[in-house]
Amino acid sequence: MDAEIISVGTEIVLGQIVNTNAAYLANRLTQLDLPATYQTTVDDQSQRLERVINHALTRAQLVFVCGGLGPTADDITMPTVAKTLGKELQTDEEHWKWIQKTFEQRQIKMEPENIRQAQYPRGGEPLANPVGLALGCWYGTKGKVVVVLPGPPAEFKAMVEKSLVPKLQQYFQTRKQITSRALNFLGRPESQLMDEIEDATNDIPGISITSYVQPTAIQVRLTVRNLPVIEAEEKIDQAQKAILAVEEPFFFGVGDDLTLAKVVVEQLKNRGWKLTAAESLTGGMFQSTICSVPGASTVFNGGFVTYAASAKEKLLGIPHDTIDQYGVVSSETAAAMAEGCQRKLNVEVGIGFTGVAGPDMLEGQPAGTVWIGLAMKGRPTKTVQLHLASYVGRQAIRTLSVQYGLQLIYRELKKQTNFCSLFSCFFG
Repeated sequence: MDAEIISVGTEIVLGQIVNTNAAYLANRLTQLDLPATYQTTVDDQSQRLERVINHALTRAQLVFVCGGLGPTADDITMPTVAKTLGKELQTDEEHWKWIQKTFEQRQIKMEPENIRQAQYPRGGEPLANPVGLALGCWYGTKGKVVVVLPGPPAEFKAMVEKSLVPKLQQYFQTRKQITSRALNFLGRPESQLMDEIEDATNDIPGISITSYVQPTAIQVRLTVRNLPVIEAEEKIDQAQKAILAVEEPFFFGVGDDLTLAKVVVEQLKNRGWKLTAAESLTGGMFQSTICSVPGASTVFNGGFVTYAASAKEKLLGIPHDTIDQYGVVSSETAAAMAEGCQRKLNVEVGIGFTGVAGPDMLEGQPAGTVWIGLAMKGRPTKTVQLHLASYVGRQAIRTLSVQYGLQLIYRELKKQTNFCSLFSCFFG
């Protein structure tokens, strides 16, 4: 089974955006044992796209055409696919009514061209879009399949996971049994992590180990092929045990969609604890990340963005002398921020972020210098200093600071769990 991914978009061809969709889809297809042996990129020009699709159908049984499903003039994908297949476009009337209702609810004027987002080639099967307006399409013809998918990454990934993958699993009853598991890590360079994992698993044959770097973590996938599920799971368990014997301090959980924020929120829920934060360089990003997790309201009531020194003093009660003596980018100020927000909201966990996001220096400290303070019930206040690479840019420094703050909370909660378990063992 040969598959080809065709990515449509002038912005991709010109290098104005990074084509993350093709990498994501290729990875998911590999997991389904339907590897994409060809990948093509083409601009928003109908004749060129038609030639690319026709060429793909000469060498692949499964062709994906990704992007260009909006209502504007340069969104030429669906009509071009229909023309290539020799079919007219038909409208999914139920979906069209839903689009009209959505525009009405949002009190936005709808243009006649929006109907294009409810159309697909006649004889095909619409693919639902869980988080967007435009339908995708599955079209089978002469033993081959053409799949049309949207371009925006959030819509793309949702359609792949919710609409496409189940269809692929049903349609292509592949002979090979594939079992896989995703391990999530933070705080280790990818090259070092993978070198150490390779050394730890050298004596475990028949397992494939790959890595995928995300903005907030490194995901390591363990894959076993052609074994019954029970045997494959045992082999994966063996590999995971060997890996965590070395990398456990940087590991935070198993799962494709797992995030460190989700893990921390769940840990706090299990304890009945609440969290707050005082943020300087991260400007509310930590609190926003926590709030992105469903159910975060059970562990988070609110927090503080104290960008200026005066705000730290007024809102958190930090003595002026502390900032005057040690500076805002210091262990002492980070600790005072954590303790101040914890005290103000009377919660079990308070975390403080202060540092230099860049590009300029602050108090003689280079961009990437970050202090995180953590005040946690039952433990002394802790601070850690980060030396993040300034070349990654201001936004990446802020994002990484949030993730390392989450990791600090995770580790301390984990220590407390282990201590409580030990205490129970000895004292009942």
